Amino acid sequence: MSAGDPVETAAAQGAAVRDTIRRLEEIGSPVVTDGEQSKPSFATYPLAGADGLGPDGVVIPFEDGHTRQLPVLTSGPFRYAVHAQDYLRAALSHANVPVKQAVIAPSALSLLYPSDGLDGYPAKAFRDDLVAEAEADIRGCLNAGAHVVQLDFTEGRLSLKLDPSGGVLDDFVALNNQVLDRFSEAERARIGVHTCPGGDQDSTHSLDVDYAGLLPKLFQIRAGNFYVQLASESDPERVLGIIADHLPASARVFVGVIDPIDPRVETPEEVRDRVLAAAARIPVERLGTCDDCGFAPFADDTSTSREIAFAKIRARVEGTALASTQLGL
Repeated sequence: MSAGDPVETAAAQGAAVRDTIRRLEEIGSPVVTDGEQSKPSFATYPLAGADGLGPDGVVIPFEDGHTRQLPVLTSGPFRYAVHAQDYLRAALSHANVPVKQAVIAPSALSLLYPSDGLDGYPAKAFRDDLVAEAEADIRGCLNAGAHVVQLDFTEGRLSLKLDPSGGVLDDFVALNNQVLDRFSEAERARIGVHTCPGGDQDSTHSLDVDYAGLLPKLFQIRAGNFYVQLASESDPERVLGIIADHLPASARVFVGVIDPIDPRVETPEEVRDRVLAAAARIPVERLGTCDDCGFAPFADDTSTSREIAFAKIRARVEGTALASTQLGL
């Protein structure tokens, strides 16, 4: 493939999506994703080709010393250049089972607005535009047939590292709810929120932040599903207790049973035991499993091979099935 050839790049991405869905179905996953094979990153896909952006935005530091930097808005109005339903429709054309679609949470994109403001484009106008664009991104996926739409909210835990007072987190929760309030209760039952401490180049950005500060506020987001990183936590029993105490009565939680950063492939028996530990705290009808985070959420992250990623996913599927059998489900 020649460097920079858009046709050949699109063909390679399409082949990767087909292969991902095929493998997930062969493993026995009841719901599949496209693996975000076509996105430049989980966070910046709406900005691909967008105008009014500069390179010097918020910097996100990771524990190993590397950083990721967001762009910064230089002019308004703010508009998505790409919507996630485009990825979803491509995935649905290959899938024989339901498809979950990931979208970036509006709270993450709120970081694009410069701290010193923009002449002629006040923060409130930006926020109004962002809410409308985020709603369209989610609604487009629901209307296109997504089984669930997952908002990626990795900035939630990070916000407590940057602002231990919790003010930024409160603002993030309020913004996300401003979007979700535009959906009916039935629609919100098909919307979820994912939290993790980041996962890039086998490093995290906020694993040292206590979940006790995040989870009670996370569960104030008016979504029907929550996907919570757990396998890489040092004290998962404690975290399960926090989840059990604060999970909304109408919500379902998917606990992470696979650590994408750990190069060792978990066994199905390890996964089974993690599920059973969660089932001891959370009613099984409100419990599911997931991976802690994406295996390579940025296009240039090659820290985990496809073979290891699929071996880990297989362990999750098989281990969850073992737990289900033991629980009599």
